[in-house]
Amino acid sequence: MLYLIALATFCTTILGGLFALRLKDRLHLILGFSAGAVIGVAFFDLIPEAMEIGTSYFSISAVSSLIAIGFVAYMLIDRIVLLHDHSHDEATTRPRRGVFGALSLSLHSFLDGIGVGFAFQISTTLGAVVAVAVLAHNFSDGINTVNFILKNGGGAKQAFRWLLVDACAPLLGILSTLFFSVSEMTLGIVLALFAGSFLYIGASDLLPESHHEHPVRWTTFMTVVGIGTLYVIIQLAGM
Repeated sequence: MLYLIALATFCTTILGGLFALRLKDRLHLILGFSAGAVIGVAFFDLIPEAMEIGTSYFSISAVSSLIAIGFVAYMLIDRIVLLHDHSHDEATTRPRRGVFGALSLSLHSFLDGIGVGFAFQISTTLGAVVAVAVLAHNFSDGINTVNFILKNGGGAKQAFRWLLVDACAPLLGILSTLFFSVSEMTLGIVLALFAGSFLYIGASDLLPESHHEHPVRWTTFMTVVGIGTLYVIIQLAGM
């Protein structure tokens, strides 16, 4: 069963990315949805999981601080290392930002896979619940990975290569748990840091980009749809 879930994580991520590539002429709407999806993953999945795991070892304040550190750390990397600007001139596009964003999503997907593998080590029931939640937002991960590359000046071929990386990440994460383990405390810390970085990505990167020179009404609507979709999916997965 674990191997079938590993294969399913690959397929759902690929489907999401192909969806984004096919509708790249409506990229602003997809970006709006992606912004909501990333924010939804942070609020309804990463933060609750980080709190649930992290508060077994740290105070709520400490876990909240880790989330803030993740936000600030990604901001510093984005603003200083990747030289973020809001210019949309082709000459000033920063492809490194797209690669870094796609890489961060791939790392998150790898951790998702580890989470699924460890959940199955505890019990089949818990593993199934975690797997459903991961599969639910793998589709959005595929969309978001493609969007990071396309909106930062990358081409469809580069976007598809990173989509393959992101699709393989959860599969490798699941399989890796057959050979090693990490402490629950470490997993809680990592989830908190990723929650902060995803809040930054969604609110400070994808959301402003989706509104640029496009009708705010429709992109805002798609953002709300993205948040609501992830909320419903994660809630259903936890039932």
